[in-house]
Amino acid sequence: MPSLDGLQRSARWGVVLAGALAWTTPAAWAQQAFQGAARVNASIKAPERAAQCVACHGPAGVSQIPSIPSLAAQPKTFIENQLVLIREGLRDVPAMKGSLDGVPDAELVALAAYFSAQPAPPAAKGRVNKASLERGRELAKSALCGTCHLPQYQGRDQVPRLASQQEQFLLDVMKEYRDKPGPGRDTVMAAALYGINDAQLKDLAHFFAHSR
Repeated sequence: MPSLDGLQRSARWGVVLAGALAWTTPAAWAQQAFQGAARVNASIKAPERAAQCVACHGPAGVSQIPSIPSLAAQPKTFIENQLVLIREGLRDVPAMKGSLDGVPDAELVALAAYFSAQPAPPAAKGRVNKASLERGRELAKSALCGTCHLPQYQGRDQVPRLASQQEQFLLDVMKEYRDKPGPGRDTVMAAALYGINDAQLKDLAHFFAHSR
């Protein structure tokens, strides 16, 4: 199992893993979501703490809330790193503040293994703006997003999956990287997004969200 120091040293790439404390969601709803998540991939045992995660991140880690990211099919190392950063207070995610206090490394690794093994979310539902999607595709190409996130934007190792992620979340997090990267934020991403305006970020988010 990776040591805490090792995880912290390797945590270079970031996408906010927004969530909420277990007590912010009605217990019955959380349990129902947790059971749904376990049924999706019965071959992988869902850690007990996963019930707390799926209450906000959705069954099997597929978010139903525009501002909250899906965890399903995110790279295992990426999830591990973000959980450690949040637990140690190196990433400021207000909705998750305190929710990982005292959680041992082994549980974080188990959560990462579970969510990374779940099927990827479907591409975004709803109307596709073809003009915006094509602008986003060309911008992603010219900005070389596929160099680190891979050509299909599925992510790898410490680099998050962008394909089929929540569109609003993508837009919010890219603005944060560009405008006010704080502790736990990767400066490479801040540099990559420098000079890209809000309309262009919206096109990128639309493209990634509708990619599969």
